[in-house]
Amino acid sequence: MPSVLLLAFAALIASTAPASATPASAPSTGAESSRTALQRSVEELTGPHDLAGAAALVTDPRGKRWSAASGRADLGTGRAMNATDRFRIGSITKTFTAVTALQLADEGLLSLDASVERYLPGLVRGHGYDGRTITVRQLLQHTSGLPDHSDALADADVSWLRRHHFAPRELVELALREPRPTSPWHYSTTNYVLVGLVIEAVTGRPAETEVTRRVIEPLGLRDTYWPGSSPTIRGPHSRSYFTVREGGADGAWVQVDGTTWNTSAGGVGGALVSTTADVNAFFAALLGGRLLSPERLAEMRTTVAGDPNRLGPEGRYGLGLITGPLPCGGRFTGHTGGTRAGHHTISAAAPDGRQVTVVVNETPRTEEAAHALLAAVNTALCP
Repeated sequence: MPSVLLLAFAALIASTAPASATPASAPSTGAESSRTALQRSVEELTGPHDLAGAAALVTDPRGKRWSAASGRADLGTGRAMNATDRFRIGSITKTFTAVTALQLADEGLLSLDASVERYLPGLVRGHGYDGRTITVRQLLQHTSGLPDHSDALADADVSWLRRHHFAPRELVELALREPRPTSPWHYSTTNYVLVGLVIEAVTGRPAETEVTRRVIEPLGLRDTYWPGSSPTIRGPHSRSYFTVREGGADGAWVQVDGTTWNTSAGGVGGALVSTTADVNAFFAALLGGRLLSPERLAEMRTTVAGDPNRLGPEGRYGLGLITGPLPCGGRFTGHTGGTRAGHHTISAAAPDGRQVTVVVNETPRTEEAAHALLAAVNTALCP
């Protein structure tokens, strides 16, 4: 997830929404006012913050749904953004993978407190790292002490990166060459790449296959799938965009179409394609107790303090779940997702069961733009 979104996420948890987001977040009464406020919040993303497109889908505790959209799904054709298109959900993938690992723990096929070495002998060794001292739970919780392979790819040539297919063990090798994180909690997609390899080790099937047969298919998530090595998105989808500086740090910003992109660098920590409706349905099933035993779900929702620079002073992380305070009281539960190619999304549920998934199809260029994305979540969850 790009640092600008993480910084804004920390800022939002630490404080109220900024003044620019106040009109969209103002208290409202009635369902119609809630819809109007949400529409204004997505229009702010494409208006003052100049993102290509934004969309959101809200599901209330009674199952009623409403959506909002603004801007363009395709800048080339001018097609309008909508809340039904497929998009890359980025790190929300981690929650799907965590559920699969916890189901296997429910079935006694893996132990969360067993070492990585037990399932993947010799893989996490060298450069000061030792899989014998890291547990599966620590991988899921981001307390393993392992770095993120994404840092090793931060300066990679974009044209190469969007075409290259990464194998999971290649990603682990990249990560192990990186310096050790300095904080006890460190967000790392490599942790989930390793969880995927553990799932494969105990089932004899790829983790993607297990997630599909245990989560995606039983829930009827027809628009959710693994792209594999394909750089394209099947079916109706929003295109995605990001910006780069032309000619170095002082150059002008240039918009790039990132829709064609091999997302294998995310693996089972970031590669899924889905829709707002499918993501909402997934979190409703998970938090409603349909995917895990009560004991295992409680374990998943048991959190530790995250890095304040990433999750804010009150942000916490469970086993594939983020929680943080809401301005109207209580805490949200969900996850964020971002891709190098341009799609960025947040999915969250309030204590009363109200859910929202918000997506933009262009990487926010400023902290204020990313903050407005997060403010749209507050608008939806605190009507």
